[in-house]
Amino acid sequence: MAHTNSALKRNRQAKKATLRNRAARSVVKTWLKKTRTAIDAGDAPKALEAFRRATQALDKAARLRTIHPNEAARRKSRLAKSIAAIAKK
Repeated sequence: MAHTNSALKRNRQAKKATLRNRAARSVVKTWLKKTRTAIDAGDAPKALEAFRRATQALDKAARLRTIHPNEAARRKSRLAKSIAAIAKK
């Protein structure tokens, strides 16, 4: 247990940050899953809409440093590549 006032405050801040980060990660995971599901089904319009939302969620999480910006870029790139493949068909 923390004893100093500064340590107690850091614990409070860490709890709030953990909840914020968990919520942001959850939103990202949800849209990534919806995008992958639409890609697997071959539904290009639905995949594009889900990809747009996933991109927004990834960018926001990266901006807030919940995830690393390179991770966001990598995930967006891989999804875009998959969507381009089904759009070709």
